[in-house]
Amino acid sequence: MSVTRINLTVNGSKEVVDVPSNWTLLQMLREKMALTGTKNGCAAGECGACTVMLNGEPVNSCMVLAVECDGAEVVTVEGLVQDGQMDVLQQTIIDAGGVQCGFCTPGMLISARALLDRNPNPSADEVRAALVGNLCRCTGYIRIVEAVQTAAQASQ
Repeated sequence: MSVTRINLTVNGSKEVVDVPSNWTLLQMLREKMALTGTKNGCAAGECGACTVMLNGEPVNSCMVLAVECDGAEVVTVEGLVQDGQMDVLQQTIIDAGGVQCGFCTPGMLISARALLDRNPNPSADEVRAALVGNLCRCTGYIRIVEAVQTAAQASQ
């Protein structure tokens, strides 16, 4: 198996990582960088549990080869915490009861943060559309949508 050295920025930190050429971004984050907030739900790009931001856009990290990320900027759920403070989204989802088993939460948070970064005041329908690739089997989504809108209001 060939190994490739890549340079990238992960959660604001410049990194040099040697990865097997067939590893996904998800594998690299979890296995090489110990960033286990990103979850492996389906490994087929269907559930959204592995969503991270890649150059500012939400992607399923199970569908991106790590070697494709050379020179890229990656933000994981761990990167939402700044100076020891949770992102407003993290707190509003907790406060709204939008976390049950928590497996989908990292992907939901990243998708919601990407939405708020491009649209600081989304409608409920826009929130639902942004989260369409994130499956949750526990919450029914209502509280998550409400939490995203609450975070949007709190950020204004």
